[in-house]
Amino acid sequence: MHNDQPSPDSTAADNLVARSLASVWHPCTQMQHHAQHGPDAMPLIPVSHGRGAWLYDTGGKRYLDGISSWWVNLFGHANPRINAALKDQLDRLEHAMLSGFTHEPVVTLSEQLAVLTGYALGHCFYASDGASAVEIALKMSFHAWRNAGQGDKQEFVCLRGSYHGETLGALAVTDVALFRDAYGPLLRAAHVTTSPDARGALDGESAADVARRAAADLEALLQQRSGRIAAVIVEPLVQCATGMAMHDPLYLKLVRELCDRHQVHMIADEIAVGCGRSGRFFACEHANVWPDFLCLSKGISGGYLPLSLVMTTDEVYQAFYHVDAARGFLHSHSYTGNPLACRAALATLAIFAEDRVLQRNTERAAAISAALAPLAGHPQVRHFRRQGMIWAFDAVVNDADAARTFSRRFFSAALQNELLLRPIGRTVYLMPPYVLDDGDIAHMAAATLRSFEQTMAEA
Repeated sequence: MHNDQPSPDSTAADNLVARSLASVWHPCTQMQHHAQHGPDAMPLIPVSHGRGAWLYDTGGKRYLDGISSWWVNLFGHANPRINAALKDQLDRLEHAMLSGFTHEPVVTLSEQLAVLTGYALGHCFYASDGASAVEIALKMSFHAWRNAGQGDKQEFVCLRGSYHGETLGALAVTDVALFRDAYGPLLRAAHVTTSPDARGALDGESAADVARRAAADLEALLQQRSGRIAAVIVEPLVQCATGMAMHDPLYLKLVRELCDRHQVHMIADEIAVGCGRSGRFFACEHANVWPDFLCLSKGISGGYLPLSLVMTTDEVYQAFYHVDAARGFLHSHSYTGNPLACRAALATLAIFAEDRVLQRNTERAAAISAALAPLAGHPQVRHFRRQGMIWAFDAVVNDADAARTFSRRFFSAALQNELLLRPIGRTVYLMPPYVLDDGDIAHMAAATLRSFEQTMAEA
């Protein structure tokens, strides 16, 4: 029993799970798996509270949050500095519509983000979730071209294995069959081009060579569809939902050059890889380029409140700046620029600056990589890889049934080892919060190895 855990109450825990199964439709899960028992079931965990990198359930057990609660929690649960900012904001203003009004948190946040891009992206448009940010970028790109007299630019390009959200517009530029196939008849077709995934390297090729091949495929498409493509959307450096496919920064540089040459917008979906996850605040910084649109969500509020935004250039902004209302950007969300969410984001940016987070994460990442070394050299592991504060590896599972159930079986084993990890297919990944101490790192690494070996032994 840990000191900051509540007293175990299995009856209350079972009751909460039963009530949830009866009334809550949980995301991204076959609900029947939650109700099953056995090694490949997905047990529903009734969470009581969180502290730092740990979540605690109502039965008295703790779990190290190795995926930052779906990649959002950067500085730990119940972070006192973010808590204080929100408590202060609660006594000032909880929400006011942003149409025709403004407030200090949204203005200050927009200013600080612009500074972080060196004013290359100086205009922020706000929403609530990542998919909405992608929808905004797609609509804004099309509308900007139309306002510029190029209304034929109505097509979009995404990468093979890309994931950009699950609203219909975002799903149209997503190439993960699990999410897309069921809704295919509802979607507008997009062009899918070669991924620069470094795992696709041929004999003698480097990750940069793979990037060049992928860029050449994109160039051929842009030439073929000249005058019709509005934008290319990419997940810079890591295509997360397809299995943490990582690529060389050269690809981003080549995409930027191709977009400039062919008069096509570049959309950088940094929803998962922004806010320091790649090793720099913005992943595009690794290639020294800026897109025309940059989408942020997840970590920008420290994992506290739904918040997303699209940053764009003055050129795009000016394409809408006109006396004619029909030339304005016709998009809105009720909770756009919510003051509480913006205050959480400002507290998050303050922690980055005051605690030198990016520099300290370099040291933390080295310690985590060293602790994971037994997995990197494991005979049943392929493609052990890292980008910033993201680690991933692919399990070698030859049996089809074992491969199909690997993710669920690993998830269950990890929970037994006080660890929250949720593989994508046969890809195990770690995206922990930026607050792990030496003890947390040792536990995470040992529990990951133990969970992996237990799962592989069941195959």
